Amino acid sequence: MTHDDILYGRLRLWQPEAGPRVNMDTVLLASWVRRPPRGRSSFVELGAATGAVSLMLALRFPEEFRIVGVELQPDLAAVAERNGRENGLEMRVSFRCGDLRDPSLLPSGAFDGVVANPPYESPGRGRESPVASRSIARQGACCSVDDVAASAARLLRGRGRFFAVFRTERMASFVGAALRASLVPKRLRLVHPSIGRPSNVFLLECVKGGGEGLAVEPPLFVRDGEGNYTPELLKAYEPEGLG
Repeated sequence: MTHDDILYGRLRLWQPEAGPRVNMDTVLLASWVRRPPRGRSSFVELGAATGAVSLMLALRFPEEFRIVGVELQPDLAAVAERNGRENGLEMRVSFRCGDLRDPSLLPSGAFDGVVANPPYESPGRGRESPVASRSIARQGACCSVDDVAASAARLLRGRGRFFAVFRTERMASFVGAALRASLVPKRLRLVHPSIGRPSNVFLLECVKGGGEGLAVEPPLFVRDGEGNYTPELLKAYEPEGLG
């Protein structure tokens, strides 16, 4: 287990050395989320791991923001709880150990927003990690994109918002799963490793029961032509984020 500075030291997180750890996609997802325009807002994170996204969102949003992270693996859920306490955010961030496919885990139709960084691979695709927690996070051994979309739709209120980061080469599968769950894509941004290289991940915002009309935002380049991080990428690490 390591204890690491995140977001220039605004968070300190315990993370497993071998297992799911904070990476750039984690930060991009947390920075992509927009809070609904209402007073107290309640969110769910599906597949919270050590709680990074939930805790980042609690830092970004005001006191009336609340979020519960759902995590299948008990050891990771315990680490997430510890991270919440040690960062002084336990009054606004909580974690529930359980299967996101379980309809009894959280009340249906009770949340304004859902966030997720689903497993990028489907079972049987890609090289499987020998570390079980990493395999679950990457290979989708315990849930599919359809499971994630269906769970998000079940938890959201009407017109609630679903925010996700996912691999671009599987965009068709992800968008199809969202639409089958009545989660209509409303905002999309492609992320490119550098100028001139194809996108490898995308950021998506959907609305439950929303109408047609998709805004495609300008591409986000991680590095410029000289190999430096772009100013736009660095915004994701600041409190205002990308949303």
